[in-house]
Amino acid sequence: MKIFSSDKIKELDKLTIETQKITSLELMERAALQAFLWLVNRFQDKKTVYHIFCGVGNNGGDGLVIARMLKQNYFEVHVYIVPFSEKASSDFDSNLERLKECNLSYAIINEDADFPDISENHIIIDAIFGIGLTREMDSWLQILIQKINYHQSYKVSIDVPSGLFLDKKTTLAIHSDVVLSFQLPKLAFYLPDNENFITEIVLLSIDLDQNGIENWATNYFYIDPFEIKKRYKPISRFSHKGTQGHVLLIGGSYGKIGAMVLASQAALRSGCGLATVFVPKCGYEILQTATPEALVITDESYHKITNIEYTFLPRAIGIGMGIGQDTATAQAFHHFLKNNSLPLLIDADGLNLLSSNLDWLNLVPKNSIFTPHPKELERLIGSWNDDFEKIEKTIQLAVKHQFVILIKGANTLIIDGKKVYVNSSGNQALATGGSGDVLSGMIASFQAQGYSAVDAALLGVYFHGRTADIAMNDMGYEGFIASDIIKYLGKVFLELKK
Repeated sequence: MKIFSSDKIKELDKLTIETQKITSLELMERAALQAFLWLVNRFQDKKTVYHIFCGVGNNGGDGLVIARMLKQNYFEVHVYIVPFSEKASSDFDSNLERLKECNLSYAIINEDADFPDISENHIIIDAIFGIGLTREMDSWLQILIQKINYHQSYKVSIDVPSGLFLDKKTTLAIHSDVVLSFQLPKLAFYLPDNENFITEIVLLSIDLDQNGIENWATNYFYIDPFEIKKRYKPISRFSHKGTQGHVLLIGGSYGKIGAMVLASQAALRSGCGLATVFVPKCGYEILQTATPEALVITDESYHKITNIEYTFLPRAIGIGMGIGQDTATAQAFHHFLKNNSLPLLIDADGLNLLSSNLDWLNLVPKNSIFTPHPKELERLIGSWNDDFEKIEKTIQLAVKHQFVILIKGANTLIIDGKKVYVNSSGNQALATGGSGDVLSGMIASFQAQGYSAVDAALLGVYFHGRTADIAMNDMGYEGFIASDIIKYLGKVFLELKK
Protein backbone atom coordinates (compact mmCIF):
# COMPACT_ATOMS: atom_id res chain seq x y z
CA MET A 1 0.00 0.00 0.00
CA LYS A 2 1.46 3.34 -1.01
CA ILE A 3 2.16 6.20 1.38
CA PHE A 4 1.89 9.69 -0.11
CA SER A 5 2.91 13.13 1.15
CA SER A 6 0.23 15.60 2.24
CA ASP A 7 0.54 17.44 -1.09
CA LYS A 8 0.02 14.22 -3.05
CA ILE A 9 -3.03 13.34 -0.96
CA LYS A 10 -4.58 16.72 -1.79
CA GLU A 11 -3.86 16.12 -5.49
CA LEU A 12 -5.48 12.69 -5.22
CA ASP A 13 -8.61 14.24 -3.75
CA LYS A 14 -8.77 16.66 -6.70
CA LEU A 15 -8.19 13.85 -9.20
CA THR A 16 -10.99 11.82 -7.63
CA ILE A 17 -13.38 14.76 -7.91
CA GLU A 18 -12.48 15.24 -11.57
CA THR A 19 -12.52 11.61 -12.71
CA GLN A 20 -15.63 10.59 -10.76
CA LYS A 21 -17.42 13.82 -11.69
CA ILE A 22 -18.42 14.62 -8.13
CA THR A 23 -18.12 17.80 -6.06
CA SER A 24 -15.75 18.32 -3.18
CA LEU A 25 -18.82 18.43 -0.95
CA GLU A 26 -19.84 14.98 -2.15
CA LEU A 27 -16.37 13.61 -1.41
CA MET A 28 -16.56 15.17 2.05
CA GLU A 29 -19.97 13.56 2.55
CA ARG A 30 -18.52 10.20 1.52
CA ALA A 31 -15.63 10.47 3.98
CA ALA A 32 -17.86 11.62 6.84
CA LEU A 33 -20.28 8.77 6.19
CA GLN A 34 -17.53 6.19 6.68
CA ALA A 35 -16.46 7.86 9.92
CA PHE A 36 -20.09 8.02 11.10
CA LEU A 37 -20.63 4.31 10.36
CA TRP A 38 -17.48 3.41 12.29
CA LEU A 39 -18.57 5.50 15.27
CA VAL A 40 -22.05 4.02 15.56
CA ASN A 41 -20.62 0.52 15.15
CA ARG A 42 -18.01 1.05 17.89
CA PHE A 43 -20.30 2.98 20.26
CA GLN A 44 -23.63 1.25 19.75
CA ASP A 45 -25.40 2.71 22.77
CA LYS A 46 -27.89 5.30 21.49
CA LYS A 47 -27.25 7.27 24.66
CA THR A 48 -23.66 7.99 23.60
CA VAL A 49 -22.95 11.72 23.76
CA TYR A 50 -20.56 13.28 21.23
CA HIS A 51 -18.60 16.52 21.51
CA ILE A 52 -17.17 17.54 18.13
CA PHE A 53 -14.45 20.20 17.84
CA CYS A 54 -14.38 21.56 14.28
CA GLY A 55 -11.77 23.81 12.73
CA VAL A 56 -12.77 26.06 9.85
CA GLY A 57 -11.02 24.10 7.11
CA ASN A 58 -12.06 20.93 5.32
CA ASN A 59 -11.24 18.75 8.32
CA GLY A 60 -13.74 20.83 10.28
CA GLY A 61 -16.17 20.35 7.39
CA ASP A 62 -15.84 16.59 7.88
CA GLY A 63 -16.66 17.10 11.54
CA LEU A 64 -19.78 19.12 10.72
CA VAL A 65 -21.08 16.41 8.40
CA ILE A 66 -20.46 13.76 11.07
CA ALA A 67 -22.33 15.93 13.57
CA ARG A 68 -25.30 16.27 11.20
CA MET A 69 -25.43 12.51 10.60
CA LEU A 70 -25.30 11.77 14.31
CA LYS A 71 -28.05 14.32 14.99
CA GLN A 72 -30.23 12.86 12.24
CA ASN A 73 -29.84 9.46 13.88
CA TYR A 74 -30.96 10.80 17.25
CA PHE A 75 -27.64 10.96 19.06
CA GLU A 76 -26.88 13.81 21.43
CA VAL A 77 -24.28 15.99 19.73
CA HIS A 78 -22.49 19.16 20.83
CA VAL A 79 -20.52 21.13 18.23
CA TYR A 80 -17.73 23.61 18.93
CA ILE A 81 -16.30 25.77 16.15
CA VAL A 82 -12.59 26.54 16.51
CA PRO A 83 -11.87 29.61 14.31
CA PHE A 84 -8.13 29.23 13.82
CA SER A 85 -8.39 31.47 10.74
CA GLU A 86 -10.55 34.42 9.74
CA LYS A 87 -11.26 32.69 6.44
CA ALA A 88 -13.13 29.39 6.41
CA SER A 89 -13.12 26.94 3.50
CA SER A 90 -16.13 27.07 1.21
CA ASP A 91 -17.03 23.44 2.02
CA PHE A 92 -16.93 24.24 5.74
CA ASP A 93 -19.29 27.20 5.21
CA SER A 94 -21.68 25.07 3.16
CA ASN A 95 -21.85 22.39 5.83
CA LEU A 96 -22.28 24.95 8.57
CA GLU A 97 -25.44 26.15 6.80
CA ARG A 98 -26.69 22.57 6.53
CA LEU A 99 -26.04 22.15 10.25
CA LYS A 100 -28.38 25.05 10.96
CA GLU A 101 -31.03 23.45 8.75
CA CYS A 102 -31.21 20.41 11.00
CA ASN A 103 -31.53 22.61 14.11
CA LEU A 104 -28.14 21.70 15.53
CA SER A 105 -26.63 24.67 17.33
CA TYR A 106 -22.95 25.23 17.97
CA ALA A 107 -20.64 27.20 20.24
CA ILE A 108 -17.57 29.21 19.30
CA ILE A 109 -14.31 28.21 21.01
CA ASN A 110 -11.73 30.98 20.83
CA GLU A 111 -8.98 32.27 23.08
CA ASP A 112 -11.49 33.95 25.37
CA ALA A 113 -13.92 31.02 25.65
CA ASP A 114 -14.12 28.61 28.56
CA PHE A 115 -13.56 24.94 27.89
CA PRO A 116 -16.94 23.20 27.61
CA ASP A 117 -18.28 20.94 30.32
CA ILE A 118 -17.71 17.39 29.04
CA SER A 119 -18.34 14.24 31.05
CA GLU A 120 -15.59 11.62 31.11
CA ASN A 121 -17.93 9.01 29.62
CA HIS A 122 -18.67 11.19 26.59
CA ILE A 123 -16.82 10.96 23.25
CA ILE A 124 -14.64 13.81 21.97
CA ILE A 125 -14.25 13.99 18.19
CA ASP A 126 -11.28 16.00 17.01
CA ALA A 127 -11.80 17.63 13.61
CA ILE A 128 -9.81 20.82 14.12
CA PHE A 129 -6.80 20.42 11.81
CA GLY A 130 -6.25 18.00 8.95
CA ILE A 131 -3.29 17.19 6.72
CA GLY A 132 -2.94 20.83 5.63
CA LEU A 133 -1.31 22.03 8.86
CA THR A 134 2.23 23.22 8.06
CA ARG A 135 3.11 25.69 10.83
CA GLU A 136 3.04 25.79 14.61
CA MET A 137 -0.34 26.62 16.14
CA ASP A 138 -1.08 29.91 17.86
CA SER A 139 -0.64 29.80 21.63
CA TRP A 140 -4.38 29.75 22.42
CA LEU A 141 -4.83 26.76 20.09
CA GLN A 142 -1.98 24.97 21.82
CA ILE A 143 -3.72 25.56 25.15
CA LEU A 144 -6.96 24.17 23.69
CA ILE A 145 -5.15 21.05 22.45
CA GLN A 146 -3.61 20.59 25.89
CA LYS A 147 -7.00 20.92 27.59
CA ILE A 148 -8.47 18.28 25.29
CA ASN A 149 -5.49 16.02 26.02
CA TYR A 150 -5.89 16.41 29.78
CA HIS A 151 -9.53 15.41 29.53
CA GLN A 152 -10.29 11.75 30.27
CA SER A 153 -12.89 11.26 27.54
CA TYR A 154 -12.27 8.81 24.69
CA LYS A 155 -10.85 10.82 21.80
CA VAL A 156 -11.42 10.14 18.09
CA SER A 157 -9.43 12.14 15.53
CA ILE A 158 -10.69 12.54 11.98
CA ASP A 159 -7.99 11.79 9.37
CA VAL A 160 -5.06 12.93 11.59
CA PRO A 161 -4.68 14.05 15.21
CA SER A 162 -4.95 17.84 15.19
CA GLY A 163 -1.49 19.36 15.38
CA LEU A 164 0.30 16.43 13.77
CA PHE A 165 2.62 17.31 10.90
CA LEU A 166 2.88 14.64 8.21
CA ASP A 167 6.30 15.62 6.87
CA LYS A 168 8.22 17.04 9.84
CA LYS A 169 8.58 16.71 13.59
CA THR A 170 5.51 17.39 15.73
CA THR A 171 5.78 18.96 19.17
CA LEU A 172 2.11 19.06 20.19
CA ALA A 173 -0.98 17.26 18.93
CA ILE A 174 -4.16 15.61 20.17
CA HIS A 175 -3.50 12.37 22.04
CA SER A 176 -5.95 10.24 20.08
CA ASP A 177 -7.36 6.94 21.23
CA VAL A 178 -8.17 6.20 17.61
CA VAL A 179 -7.51 7.99 14.32
CA LEU A 180 -10.09 7.47 11.56
CA SER A 181 -7.90 8.14 8.54
CA PHE A 182 -9.08 8.11 4.96
CA GLN A 183 -7.98 5.46 2.49
CA LEU A 184 -4.18 5.66 2.74
CA PRO A 185 -1.70 5.37 5.62
CA LYS A 186 0.48 8.33 6.57
CA LEU A 187 4.18 7.86 7.39
CA ALA A 188 3.97 10.06 10.50
CA PHE A 189 1.52 7.60 12.08
CA TYR A 190 4.22 4.95 12.41
CA LEU A 191 7.19 6.92 13.76
CA PRO A 192 8.36 6.63 17.39
CA ASP A 193 8.38 10.42 17.82
CA ASN A 194 4.59 10.37 17.45
CA GLU A 195 3.73 7.44 19.70
CA ASN A 196 2.00 9.68 22.26
CA PHE A 197 -0.42 11.05 19.68
CA ILE A 198 -1.84 7.80 18.29
CA THR A 199 -3.04 4.63 19.98
CA GLU A 200 -5.05 2.98 17.20
CA ILE A 201 -5.25 3.64 13.45
CA VAL A 202 -8.27 2.76 11.32
CA LEU A 203 -8.11 3.23 7.54
CA LEU A 204 -11.51 3.98 6.01
CA SER A 205 -11.90 3.51 2.27
CA ILE A 206 -13.54 6.47 0.51
CA ASP A 207 -13.04 5.23 -3.05
CA LEU A 208 -10.27 7.59 -4.07
CA ASP A 209 -9.17 7.36 -7.70
CA GLN A 210 -7.53 3.95 -8.04
CA ASN A 211 -5.62 4.77 -11.21
CA GLY A 212 -3.98 7.69 -9.45
CA ILE A 213 -3.00 5.52 -6.52
CA GLU A 214 -1.55 2.83 -8.77
CA ASN A 215 0.24 5.10 -11.23
CA TRP A 216 1.66 7.85 -9.02
CA ALA A 217 5.21 7.26 -7.86
CA THR A 218 6.28 7.24 -4.23
CA ASN A 219 9.25 5.98 -2.24
CA TYR A 220 7.16 5.05 0.81
CA PHE A 221 5.09 1.90 1.25
CA TYR A 222 3.03 0.22 3.98
CA ILE A 223 3.55 -3.54 4.08
CA ASP A 224 0.28 -5.31 4.86
CA PRO A 225 -0.69 -9.01 4.45
CA PHE A 226 -1.70 -8.49 0.82
CA GLU A 227 1.79 -7.21 -0.05
CA ILE A 228 3.40 -10.14 1.77
CA LYS A 229 1.25 -12.65 -0.10
CA LYS A 230 2.39 -11.14 -3.41
CA ARG A 231 6.05 -11.63 -2.46
CA TYR A 232 5.80 -15.02 -0.76
CA LYS A 233 6.76 -18.05 -2.90
CA PRO A 234 5.17 -21.36 -1.85
CA ILE A 235 7.48 -24.36 -1.72
CA SER A 236 7.30 -26.67 -4.73
CA ARG A 237 6.17 -30.22 -4.02
CA PHE A 238 9.38 -31.39 -5.71
CA SER A 239 11.59 -29.42 -3.30
CA HIS A 240 14.17 -31.11 -1.08
CA LYS A 241 16.74 -29.89 1.42
CA GLY A 242 19.24 -29.27 -1.36
CA THR A 243 16.94 -26.93 -3.26
CA GLN A 244 15.61 -25.04 -0.23
CA GLY A 245 18.87 -23.26 0.41
CA HIS A 246 21.81 -23.64 2.81
CA VAL A 247 22.36 -20.84 5.32
CA LEU A 248 25.53 -20.27 7.31
CA LEU A 249 25.18 -18.48 10.66
CA ILE A 250 28.37 -17.15 12.27
CA GLY A 251 28.44 -15.88 15.82
CA GLY A 252 28.30 -16.64 19.49
CA SER A 253 30.84 -16.30 22.27
CA TYR A 254 31.17 -17.65 25.79
CA GLY A 255 27.89 -16.85 27.58
CA LYS A 256 26.15 -15.79 24.34
CA ILE A 257 25.68 -19.10 22.55
CA GLY A 258 21.92 -18.75 23.10
CA ALA A 259 21.89 -16.14 20.33
CA MET A 260 23.02 -18.81 17.86
CA VAL A 261 20.54 -21.35 19.20
CA LEU A 262 17.70 -18.91 18.56
CA ALA A 263 19.01 -17.81 15.16
CA SER A 264 19.53 -21.39 13.93
CA GLN A 265 16.12 -22.60 15.10
CA ALA A 266 14.46 -19.55 13.53
CA ALA A 267 16.29 -20.13 10.25
CA LEU A 268 15.15 -23.74 10.03
CA ARG A 269 11.58 -22.87 11.01
CA SER A 270 11.52 -20.24 8.24
CA GLY A 271 11.97 -22.82 5.50
CA CYS A 272 15.63 -23.16 4.52
CA GLY A 273 16.77 -26.71 3.71
CA LEU A 274 20.02 -26.68 5.66
CA ALA A 275 21.53 -24.54 8.39
CA THR A 276 25.18 -24.64 9.43
CA VAL A 277 26.26 -22.80 12.56
CA PHE A 278 29.83 -21.57 13.09
CA VAL A 279 30.55 -21.00 16.79
CA PRO A 280 33.47 -21.12 19.23
CA LYS A 281 34.11 -24.56 20.70
CA CYS A 282 32.15 -23.74 23.86
CA GLY A 283 28.99 -23.77 21.75
CA TYR A 284 29.41 -27.18 20.14
CA GLU A 285 27.52 -29.36 22.61
CA ILE A 286 24.91 -26.65 23.22
CA LEU A 287 24.03 -26.37 19.51
CA GLN A 288 24.11 -30.12 18.92
CA THR A 289 21.69 -30.57 21.81
CA ALA A 290 19.42 -27.54 21.39
CA THR A 291 19.19 -27.59 17.58
CA PRO A 292 19.91 -31.18 16.44
CA GLU A 293 18.68 -30.30 12.92
CA ALA A 294 21.59 -27.88 12.42
CA LEU A 295 25.11 -28.70 11.30
CA VAL A 296 27.80 -27.31 13.60
CA ILE A 297 31.39 -26.33 12.91
CA THR A 298 33.62 -24.63 15.43
CA ASP A 299 36.38 -22.12 15.70
CA GLU A 300 39.77 -23.22 17.05
CA SER A 301 39.15 -21.04 20.12
CA TYR A 302 36.98 -22.21 23.01
CA HIS A 303 35.58 -18.85 24.17
CA LYS A 304 35.35 -16.70 21.04
CA ILE A 305 35.61 -16.62 17.29
CA THR A 306 39.16 -15.99 16.09
CA ASN A 307 39.34 -17.57 12.62
CA ILE A 308 36.33 -18.03 10.34
CA GLU A 309 36.90 -21.02 8.05
CA TYR A 310 34.47 -23.35 6.28
CA THR A 311 34.71 -25.63 3.26
CA PHE A 312 31.29 -25.39 1.60
CA LEU A 313 29.46 -22.72 -0.38
CA PRO A 314 26.39 -21.42 1.49
CA ARG A 315 23.63 -19.58 -0.29
CA ALA A 316 23.31 -16.96 2.46
CA ILE A 317 25.35 -15.90 5.49
CA GLY A 318 24.21 -14.25 8.71
CA ILE A 319 26.92 -12.96 11.03
CA GLY A 320 27.25 -11.04 14.27
CA MET A 321 24.70 -12.51 16.67
CA GLY A 322 26.37 -12.86 20.10
CA ILE A 323 29.81 -12.65 18.49
CA GLY A 324 31.25 -10.05 20.89
CA GLN A 325 33.84 -7.37 20.18
CA ASP A 326 37.06 -9.00 21.34
CA THR A 327 40.17 -7.84 19.46
CA ALA A 328 40.81 -11.30 18.02
CA THR A 329 37.16 -11.54 16.94
CA ALA A 330 37.37 -8.13 15.26
CA GLN A 331 40.46 -9.26 13.34
CA ALA A 332 38.69 -12.46 12.27
CA PHE A 333 35.66 -10.46 11.16
CA HIS A 334 37.86 -8.11 9.14
CA HIS A 335 39.67 -11.00 7.49
CA PHE A 336 36.32 -12.61 6.67
CA LEU A 337 35.02 -9.42 5.06
CA LYS A 338 38.11 -9.11 2.86
CA ASN A 339 37.68 -12.64 1.55
CA ASN A 340 33.90 -12.90 1.24
CA SER A 341 31.87 -11.90 -1.82
CA LEU A 342 28.43 -13.22 -0.82
CA PRO A 343 25.83 -10.65 0.37
CA LEU A 344 25.53 -10.81 4.14
CA LEU A 345 23.05 -10.31 6.91
CA ILE A 346 24.93 -8.43 9.64
CA ASP A 347 23.49 -8.00 13.11
CA ALA A 348 24.40 -7.02 16.68
CA ASP A 349 28.15 -6.91 17.38
CA GLY A 350 28.87 -7.38 13.69
CA LEU A 351 27.34 -3.91 13.23
CA ASN A 352 29.18 -2.54 16.27
CA LEU A 353 32.49 -3.73 14.83
CA LEU A 354 31.64 -1.96 11.57
CA SER A 355 30.70 1.26 13.36
CA SER A 356 34.08 1.19 15.13
CA ASN A 357 35.81 0.68 11.78
CA LEU A 358 33.69 2.57 9.25
CA ASP A 359 36.17 1.98 6.43
CA TRP A 360 35.23 -1.71 6.63
CA LEU A 361 31.84 -0.80 5.18
CA ASN A 362 33.55 -0.74 1.79
CA LEU A 363 34.31 -4.46 2.22
CA VAL A 364 30.66 -5.41 2.74
CA PRO A 365 29.09 -6.73 -0.51
CA LYS A 366 26.20 -4.95 -2.18
CA ASN A 367 22.71 -6.20 -1.29
CA SER A 368 23.77 -7.01 2.25
CA ILE A 369 21.21 -6.52 5.02
CA PHE A 370 21.84 -4.61 8.26
CA THR A 371 19.48 -5.21 11.20
CA PRO A 372 20.37 -2.59 13.85
CA HIS A 373 18.38 -1.62 16.89
CA PRO A 374 18.31 2.17 17.54
CA LYS A 375 21.62 2.41 19.43
CA GLU A 376 23.42 0.27 16.85
CA LEU A 377 21.99 2.44 14.10
CA GLU A 378 23.13 5.60 15.87
CA ARG A 379 26.68 4.24 16.01
CA LEU A 380 26.54 3.75 12.24
CA ILE A 381 24.93 7.01 11.08
CA GLY A 382 25.39 9.39 14.01
CA SER A 383 22.71 11.07 16.11
CA TRP A 384 19.53 12.62 14.75
CA ASN A 385 17.12 15.35 15.83
CA ASP A 386 13.93 13.56 14.80
CA ASP A 387 12.67 10.49 13.00
CA PHE A 388 12.60 12.19 9.61
CA GLU A 389 16.31 13.02 9.89
CA LYS A 390 17.01 9.48 11.08
CA ILE A 391 15.30 8.07 7.99
CA GLU A 392 17.16 10.45 5.68
CA LYS A 393 20.54 9.55 7.18
CA THR A 394 19.76 5.85 6.88
CA ILE A 395 18.71 6.31 3.25
CA GLN A 396 22.04 8.01 2.54
CA LEU A 397 23.96 5.03 3.97
CA ALA A 398 21.77 2.54 2.10
CA VAL A 399 22.17 4.37 -1.21
CA LYS A 400 25.92 4.85 -0.84
CA HIS A 401 26.65 1.16 -0.28
CA GLN A 402 23.54 -0.41 -1.86
CA PHE A 403 22.53 -2.05 1.42
CA VAL A 404 19.10 -2.92 2.80
CA ILE A 405 18.90 -1.44 6.30
CA LEU A 406 16.29 -2.04 8.97
CA ILE A 407 15.29 0.57 11.53
CA LYS A 408 13.90 -1.77 14.15
CA GLY A 409 11.01 -0.62 16.32
CA ALA A 410 7.26 -0.81 16.84
CA ASN A 411 6.74 -0.40 13.08
CA THR A 412 10.10 -1.54 11.74
CA LEU A 413 11.22 0.38 8.65
CA ILE A 414 12.97 -1.49 5.85
CA ILE A 415 15.08 0.84 3.71
CA ASP A 416 16.14 -0.30 0.25
CA GLY A 417 18.00 2.53 -1.43
CA LYS A 418 15.57 5.45 -1.46
CA LYS A 419 12.55 3.23 -0.85
CA VAL A 420 11.14 2.98 2.67
CA TYR A 421 8.78 0.17 3.70
CA VAL A 422 6.75 0.38 6.93
CA ASN A 423 5.93 -2.97 8.54
CA SER A 424 2.37 -3.46 9.77
CA SER A 425 2.74 -6.45 12.08
CA GLY A 426 3.92 -6.87 15.67
CA ASN A 427 3.35 -5.47 19.13
CA GLN A 428 5.19 -4.73 22.35
CA ALA A 429 5.55 -8.43 23.20
CA LEU A 430 8.61 -8.41 20.92
CA ALA A 431 10.47 -6.16 23.38
CA THR A 432 12.33 -9.13 24.83
CA GLY A 433 15.91 -10.36 24.75
CA GLY A 434 16.78 -12.59 21.81
CA SER A 435 14.03 -11.43 19.47
CA GLY A 436 16.65 -9.74 17.27
CA ASP A 437 18.63 -12.99 16.99
CA VAL A 438 15.47 -14.76 15.87
CA LEU A 439 14.79 -12.09 13.25
CA SER A 440 18.32 -12.39 11.86
CA GLY A 441 17.97 -16.14 11.50
CA MET A 442 14.66 -15.73 9.72
CA ILE A 443 15.87 -13.13 7.22
CA ALA A 444 19.05 -15.11 6.45
CA SER A 445 16.87 -18.17 5.88
CA PHE A 446 14.71 -16.32 3.35
CA GLN A 447 17.88 -15.14 1.60
CA ALA A 448 19.07 -18.74 1.38
CA GLN A 449 15.76 -19.71 -0.22
CA GLY A 450 16.44 -17.31 -3.08
CA TYR A 451 14.51 -14.21 -2.04
CA SER A 452 16.05 -10.84 -2.91
CA ALA A 453 17.56 -8.89 -0.03
CA VAL A 454 14.59 -6.55 0.27
CA ASP A 455 11.99 -9.33 0.00
CA ALA A 456 13.86 -11.45 2.56
CA ALA A 457 13.85 -8.47 4.93
CA LEU A 458 10.17 -7.69 4.31
CA LEU A 459 9.06 -11.29 4.86
CA GLY A 460 11.30 -11.76 7.88
CA VAL A 461 10.12 -8.60 9.60
CA TYR A 462 6.45 -9.23 8.83
CA PHE A 463 6.53 -12.90 9.93
CA HIS A 464 8.47 -11.94 13.06
CA GLY A 465 5.85 -9.39 14.08
CA ARG A 466 2.90 -11.53 13.09
CA THR A 467 3.91 -14.32 15.49
CA ALA A 468 3.47 -11.86 18.37
CA ASP A 469 0.05 -10.80 17.04
CA ILE A 470 -1.14 -14.40 16.86
CA ALA A 471 0.37 -15.37 20.22
CA MET A 472 -1.62 -12.68 22.02
CA ASN A 473 -4.62 -15.02 21.77
CA ASP A 474 -2.75 -17.38 24.10
CA MET A 475 -0.62 -15.16 26.34
CA GLY A 476 -0.11 -11.55 27.36
CA TYR A 477 2.69 -9.27 26.30
CA GLU A 478 4.78 -10.03 29.38
CA GLY A 479 4.57 -13.83 28.96
CA PHE A 480 6.00 -13.81 25.45
CA ILE A 481 9.70 -14.63 24.97
CA ALA A 482 11.95 -14.86 21.91
CA SER A 483 11.59 -18.63 21.52
CA ASP A 484 7.82 -18.14 21.24
CA ILE A 485 8.45 -16.34 17.95
CA ILE A 486 9.90 -19.58 16.60
CA LYS A 487 7.05 -21.58 18.12
CA TYR A 488 4.41 -19.54 16.28
CA LEU A 489 6.13 -19.25 12.90
CA GLY A 490 4.24 -22.22 11.46
CA LYS A 491 0.95 -20.50 12.18
CA VAL A 492 2.01 -17.47 10.14
CA PHE A 493 2.80 -19.70 7.14
CA LEU A 494 -0.58 -21.37 7.51
CA GLU A 495 -2.30 -17.99 7.71
CA LEU A 496 -0.76 -16.96 4.38
CA LYS A 497 -2.28 -19.99 2.65
CA LYS A 498 -5.85 -19.24 3.69
